[in-house]
Amino acid sequence: MPINEQTDQYHKASIALHWLMLVLFISVYATIELRVLFEKGTEMRDFMKSLHFMLGLTVFATVWLRLAMRMKHPVPPITPAPPAWQEMLAKMAHVALYALMIGMPLAGWLALSAAGKPIPFFGLELPALIGANKELAHQIKEVHEFVGTLGYFLIGAHAAAALFHHYVKRDNTLLRMLPGKTQ
Repeated sequence: MPINEQTDQYHKASIALHWLMLVLFISVYATIELRVLFEKGTEMRDFMKSLHFMLGLTVFATVWLRLAMRMKHPVPPITPAPPAWQEMLAKMAHVALYALMIGMPLAGWLALSAAGKPIPFFGLELPALIGANKELAHQIKEVHEFVGTLGYFLIGAHAAAALFHHYVKRDNTLLRMLPGKTQ
């Protein structure tokens, strides 16, 4: 599809990446939350933490594909068009979501690096981004956890806005991102 062609829906690859990212977010959050079901030092708890790290890094890799798709294919217009303030708010929310998808995995990678811990990635060990520094590792971890908590609200607000547009405003905001239509 040429870059200047407009459709009423996102490109199929963008839709697939969007929903894949949702599954990854659920998995990242689930693994870190569920780790507490297992005692410290147990194999299962360590597995959950490793899976959290690896899935977070998968988010980091996937977000670049999403950004490439967003640059290559135009964003379909919302019909009927929302007020300018809503469009601005939506753009700010999307910037925040992309910052979350890039910043959180990087912060996790930096925290592991500063803690002098291995950075697992599905059978590989990624290099440390910075040298060991336990105090810095603690500070980065605190920020990572705080922003992770904010992420719950940001993702929830994103979903709530889509549902609001669909059921209250009755525009095509949600329909643009649902799979099933032909491009």
